[in-house]
Amino acid sequence: MTKKTKYVYYFGDGKADGRGDMKNLLGGKGAGLAEMSLLGIAVPPGFTITTEACLAFYKNNQSYPKGMWEEALASLKKVEKSVSAKFGDADNPLLVSVRSGARASMPGMMDTVLNLGLNDQTVKGLIKKSNNEWFGYDAYRRFISMFGSVVLGIARERFEQVLEQKKSTLGVYLDTDLTLEALIDLVKAFKKIVLKETGTAFPEDPLEQLRLGIDAVFCSWNGKRAITYRRLNKIPHTWGTGVSVVAMVFGNLGETSGTGVAFTRDPSTGKKIFFGEFLFNAQGEDVVAGIRTPLPINALKKKLPKAYDDLMKIYKKLEKHYKDMLDIEFTVQEGKLYMLQSRIGKRTTAAAIKIAVDMVDEKLIDKKVAISRIDPQQLDQLLHPMIDAKATLNVIAKGLPASPGAAIGKAVFSAEEAERMAERHEKTILVRAETSPDDIGGMHAAEGIVTARGGMTSHAAVVARGMGKCCVAGCGALAINAAEQSFSVGKHVVKAGDFISLNGSTGEVILGQVPLIQPKLSAAFKTLMGWADEVRKLKVRCNADNKRDASVARGFGAEGIGLCRTEHMFFEEDRILAVREMILAESLEGREKALAKLLPIQKGDFVEILREMKGLPVTIRLLDPPLHEFLPQTDRDLEALSKEMGLSVAALKSKTNSLHEFNPMLGHRGCRLGITFPEIYEMQVEAIFEAACELKAKRVDVLPEIMIPLVAHVNELSTLKALCIKKADEVMARHKKKIAYTIGTMIELPRAALLADQIAQEADFFSFGTNDLTQTTFGLSRDDSGKFLPEYVERGILPEDPFVAIDQEGLGVLMQIGVEKGRSTKKSLKIGICGEHGGEPSSVAFCHRLGLNYVSCSPYRVPIARLAAAQAAIEGKGDAHRATV
Repeated sequence: MTKKTKYVYYFGDGKADGRGDMKNLLGGKGAGLAEMSLLGIAVPPGFTITTEACLAFYKNNQSYPKGMWEEALASLKKVEKSVSAKFGDADNPLLVSVRSGARASMPGMMDTVLNLGLNDQTVKGLIKKSNNEWFGYDAYRRFISMFGSVVLGIARERFEQVLEQKKSTLGVYLDTDLTLEALIDLVKAFKKIVLKETGTAFPEDPLEQLRLGIDAVFCSWNGKRAITYRRLNKIPHTWGTGVSVVAMVFGNLGETSGTGVAFTRDPSTGKKIFFGEFLFNAQGEDVVAGIRTPLPINALKKKLPKAYDDLMKIYKKLEKHYKDMLDIEFTVQEGKLYMLQSRIGKRTTAAAIKIAVDMVDEKLIDKKVAISRIDPQQLDQLLHPMIDAKATLNVIAKGLPASPGAAIGKAVFSAEEAERMAERHEKTILVRAETSPDDIGGMHAAEGIVTARGGMTSHAAVVARGMGKCCVAGCGALAINAAEQSFSVGKHVVKAGDFISLNGSTGEVILGQVPLIQPKLSAAFKTLMGWADEVRKLKVRCNADNKRDASVARGFGAEGIGLCRTEHMFFEEDRILAVREMILAESLEGREKALAKLLPIQKGDFVEILREMKGLPVTIRLLDPPLHEFLPQTDRDLEALSKEMGLSVAALKSKTNSLHEFNPMLGHRGCRLGITFPEIYEMQVEAIFEAACELKAKRVDVLPEIMIPLVAHVNELSTLKALCIKKADEVMARHKKKIAYTIGTMIELPRAALLADQIAQEADFFSFGTNDLTQTTFGLSRDDSGKFLPEYVERGILPEDPFVAIDQEGLGVLMQIGVEKGRSTKKSLKIGICGEHGGEPSSVAFCHRLGLNYVSCSPYRVPIARLAAAQAAIEGKGDAHRATV
């Protein structure tokens, strides 16, 4: 007999059907409410409809799975018993909130409805119970506008316009200053809007309201903003959301009531201070939406000390229980505190690191847990430039420092415009009165966000911190004119397209573009990275072509250079003419003459890099790209070269045309170039060993590794390996020095991976060139595929851009074959990876599982790779396959 699926889980009165570790089934909100109830914390009773029910709802053509509605009604009866009120009763009504909650936090991206159950009869019962007519109609007008926009799909602005007109007529600024008569008028006006917009009257039946509310929350899982947020944060679309139906507690019952949001530690800095905001006589959406600028949490202490003391005890109990920084929501109803939510809090990367390190010191967690808690990708936030404190700044306004960092861009006044300009690679600052969840795409596209209203726990602040975006919130000095696309502060007027800068660490809004400096990394960052280095097995190198990049990488902990692209050196001004002379030469003698000019310059390059790396391995890839890339392409550049070289433009064009290839990425490049023009590789090898011998004479340790690119056949490698050894021996004999070195190859063609056992006979090491290997595996041009790959990812044809993260199903199989076959020939064969995949966390984890020895990435991604490698080691797969070298 098939076991009946349970779709509804009750919580309340110190009991719960669910637990805190059931987030996958109950969503974060439902699991948190269940756990708090089990901990004996005061939460309003309610029930959670599972994520499985949400998925079944979609499979059943937006119909509930069998038995779900009946379970919900049964749990509703339990809630009625708990609070001694009845849903839909005219004299003693129970009101509920209907809230979303996925397993991963998605702040503001899905829908919530408050005060559900109100109608023309139950509002009278609510007034009778509360003995507060103003409160009753305030709750009613809120419910109609929220239900109308969230459930019935009416534009929220339709209700807001009427509300603002009413406040303007009365000459009041805050909703709390509205008269009772005004609230009654608003209820009538809002009902007329519903009738006009939908063609039907506002639903009076509470059970119909409940069913429609649950439907709306389920449907919001696939709303535009929720889909965008999941795409940006790599949250699967297959999870679904839970729905929590919770007995209402009211923060808008007067000055002994209110609502608040808090974090158990500062989400911007990570400091161990309780960080929250509170509004008296308000409901939850007032704080989060930024409609009113809230008060610091200490305001609660002064006015309602008992509720404040209870809150202090509860937050400490919850943080100790969860062993993490929490985001909590609460309501005080006539002096009594109720907890509405506890979930793992969004935080900046700097805060995440400090909190993790501090919690190890506090013995709440161990080092491995601390390492595992940090998203490696988000370390990138810490490496971004910050505003130079010594610079002279034209600060025109100051708001709340909601999310740290610096941002410079053109002012835009809509999320859509920010997205359009981002497509043109223009940097923007999104300027809004307050942001809403619908702005998620524009917030992601912008460099930073500034709002005129809202606090440190507003939607803008919470989402910006989660994204690592600079944000200034609650900047009341900004007078925003959305219609004219401008804002003013005193005498200053900023129009759309004007540059402004934000300092998210101080809350400053600055005119123009400001100078930036490199950030200083915190002691906590260094501590965490030290712990990561203790546990990781993969070495981390950098891709660096000059002394500056090598120095930066060393500062970030690189353990060598995994890819030095020598062609990048050829483009420098002091040598490009000699390079072009070499290409244009009609004979071997002419090429050698030009190469003789390049030799001392190349030697100087290698001296700088080898010296900087101080004995760490430096993998130098010999010339890879086709020769035509070095020739000028425009008529203007051709004319300039013609004058400098004494050749006619026609002759230059003829030579350029003769080098043209239909598919240069698969043409005369890499080792093919070295075989047909061996003198080029001979010059480079000579330069490497001249540099090495010079440094050796100065007692500087060096460890050069020569890498032959684009090898497909073992004979290509054996031919060029012999050339390299011969030239190296000549140079070392001339200087009477012995240099330790190795010669290896890139595995960047499918044939090389499939026949890696043969190639390993001649190679001292392999390095997977995953950029080219991805191109040749997929048959894609990296330069052209950007036109359609985003659509592939958007439509789910590919899970991710294969040039961003390794395609483990396809490319990964080739890599596995390459590793296994290579080491079948040489058991201790050193194998690494040197494409940009080397700094992408999921790709680093895959390299760990394959048993690679190192990854190599751009300098600023070295810390990301170090942390990702440590997390992979903690997971513990792949160590048995790693070669000892």
